[in-house]
Parts: sequence; C-alpha cells; structure tokens
Amino acid sequence: MLPVGVGPWEGPWPEGEHWDPDLLRHGDARNVVDAYRYWRHEAIVADLDEQRNPFHVAIENWQHDANIGSIVRTANAFLAAEVHIIGRRRWNRRGAMVTDRYQHVRHHETLSDFLAWARDAGLPVLAIDNGPGSVPLETADLPPACVLVFGQEGPGLTDAAHDAAEATLSIAQYGSTRSINAAAAAAIAMHAWVRRHRFHQRPVI
Repeated sequence: MLPVGVGPWEGPWPEGEHWDPDLLRHGDARNVVDAYRYWRHEAIVADLDEQRNPFHVAIENWQHDANIGSIVRTANAFLAAEVHIIGRRRWNRRGAMVTDRYQHVRHHETLSDFLAWARDAGLPVLAIDNGPGSVPLETADLPPACVLVFGQEGPGLTDAAHDAAEATLSIAQYGSTRSINAAAAAAIAMHAWVRRHRFHQRPVI
C-alpha cells in the first residue's frame, strides 16, 4: 500500500507562521491539497476564508443524517461560504471525512431561525426539489450570493420552506426513479453555481 500524504520535510525548514512544526518534523498524512501540505489547520481555514464563494447550503427536514456528511464534504470541495443545518444539532460526521474541520457549519434550531438569518444576511433562499411548481435548475440563472436549500430524499422540503423560497429548482431526470440521492442532488446544484459564477457559463433558456 502506498503511504498516505508526505513524509517529514527534507532540507532547511521554510519560514512563515503558517507552517506547522510538528508536521514538518513528522510528515503530513492529512487529506488536503498539496498547496496546504505542512500548514497549520488554522492557517488553512484562514486562507480558505479569503477565497470562499458567496453561496451557502442549507439542509432541512432530514429524518436521518446519512448524507449530511457527504454534503459538508462537497461544500468544502466547492468552497461554499457555510453549511446550515436546520433542526437537530447532532449528525454523523463520518461522511464528512474530516472536511468539517475546514468548512464552516452553522446550526439553526428552527426553520424560522434560519429564515431570519438569511433575511438579515440579504440572501435569497432557493429550494432544490422536484415537486410541483419547480423550474429546471439547468435553465436558472443562479444569483452570486444565495442559499441552496435541500430536503431529505422522499419527504423533500417542508411546505413552510417551499413557501419561504424565492424559487424551487428541480434537477432534470430521465430514468425510472422519481428522485435522486439528496447528497448527489446537492453536489449537482453546487456545481451548477460553480459553472455559472466560476466559469461564467450562462444557462441556455
């Protein structure tokens, strides 16, 4: 089996407060990109904070949390501003693969609390669901700063969340199943934002 990460630093140690002496001395086995090898955890988060995208992700009406960690991991990959978990505070972090150490995660006790936060932040709330009245995500011109809200596969979002959203966007499907995995849907929606605002690809309407 190939070793994970990199071994101890070879040669003279680099200068700078972002370097971690313990990692330089013993090696860095963390799941981070090469640019962050040997960096202190706090320095990585601070650097990410300088670059974060202005979209947020929210999770509502989840009856079990198997996919929450996967969504946190994907939000970290696409450098979302924050992940918001509405409802119960505890969730299984194994699916996050330690990325929750680098991704900001905020908890809201109730949907009302979350909506008040979004209103104060001036962020439009966009529901991602394939129910009645939804419009295709593929043709939506996502705003630069927004919150993408996801419900659990099956129950979807609550009626209150739909009512509060400025729009409900659906992901095009062509097979036999009526819905796709919630974590997969979140990844598709986040990448749609990346294509629009990082690659400047306007939707074809």
